[in-house]
Amino acid sequence: MGNGTRHFVKKLKLVTISILAALIVAPACSLVHKRVETEKLLTPLASANTSDLISAVNKLVSVRSIHGRVDIQFEDTSFATSGLSEKYRAVDGSITLQRPGKVFLIIQGPLAIDIVQMTSDGEHFRIAILKGDEKYRKFVKGTNNADYAKLDTEGTSNPADRKGKDSSEAQAVNALQNIRPQHLTDALLLNPINADAAGTFYAQSEFFESEKDPSKIDTSKRVVRGYYFLDELIATADKSARLNRRFWFDRVGGIRLARLQSFDEKGVLVNDVTYGAVTKFGAEGNVFLPGKISLTRPHDQYKIAISYQTPESLTLDHDYPPDAFVLLNKWNLPEVDLDEKKPSPPKN
Repeated sequence: MGNGTRHFVKKLKLVTISILAALIVAPACSLVHKRVETEKLLTPLASANTSDLISAVNKLVSVRSIHGRVDIQFEDTSFATSGLSEKYRAVDGSITLQRPGKVFLIIQGPLAIDIVQMTSDGEHFRIAILKGDEKYRKFVKGTNNADYAKLDTEGTSNPADRKGKDSSEAQAVNALQNIRPQHLTDALLLNPINADAAGTFYAQSEFFESEKDPSKIDTSKRVVRGYYFLDELIATADKSARLNRRFWFDRVGGIRLARLQSFDEKGVLVNDVTYGAVTKFGAEGNVFLPGKISLTRPHDQYKIAISYQTPESLTLDHDYPPDAFVLLNKWNLPEVDLDEKKPSPPKN
């Protein structure tokens, strides 16, 4: 091998070594120096076992009854699949709740004029639509555990096309008349957890959710919040189990019930309730309950948020007579009994 050839081979080896070194070093430098912003995990995260979570729920179920003034905001989610919904302005109201499953709700407009009154005695509900054109006013009766189709009123099919006072009023009344008062009792007066009930089991798990940063207003910045799930499972005849309720516990800075989802026998989500921060209820201030509750009924296509105006002035644990939760048609409104069979269409 001549000197020229040896020199060329030596030079080729140096070039090859340089290329390999560059390939090895470049990615390492990139990993070291490139910084990527990610969603911040909120801390500190509290720890709890299943018994602790059950106790946290049962601390919220000691109150037998609640009465007081509330702010109510209703949202019609009929058009959620198209990215639209109609949120009505917040209105005043009065609510009386009593275990088991009793409620009397009054929704009021300007000048304290009643828009809707509704009751449930635990088995049957009654709704009086009091505001609006004569054709919208009615008195609706039904059974709590029955499944009814939504009541219909005249209106357009798209909220973007709804214009005019009459149309807006018609849609608001239509939305309100499809609220079922018994749904509110399930959300506002939690049913306790009986860990010893036969055929009922509880499973705990950990979950992390990406959420909008609550400390920032009008921003797209997101954070990660840690949760515990507590799943309430009911054994079925085929040696399996179905999910009945799922409790979400916010773990940031402590353990707080933040959300409750309820499912039917087919696993369909029927109630989705979020709970705000707990606050002192009643004059004595020894009861702590969520001051704001939002209920979403995905298949009934509405969302309602209820905030207690002055929690410290609420009346707690008063015993109300049964007839306080049976609304009478003192306005002589046209009655709609949802349990009556609809007449068959005439034959041609």
